[in-house]
Amino acid sequence: MVKNKVTGSKAATNASATLRSKETGKNSKKAAGSTLAQTGLPKKATSASAAKAALKVLQDGRTSKASKSAAGSALAQKKGSKK
Repeated sequence: MVKNKVTGSKAATNASATLRSKETGKNSKKAAGSTLAQTGLPKKATSASAAKAALKVLQDGRTSKASKSAAGSALAQKKGSKK
């Protein structure tokens, strides 16, 4: 089940900044890429690997606010579990 959520403009801006940063790690970039890919597309959802990367970003104390914003947006659009 895909949630009908799309990336907001603030999260998209943060995701873009995260992708452009040379100091950003691969998990942050993966989550940010997923966030940007879902901008304006409610039928797309975050993959399991991108969701796992986003979770790691949120748990890492060294991560910037922009990266955490992008990761949170990616997690909010995660694929639902199948029953």
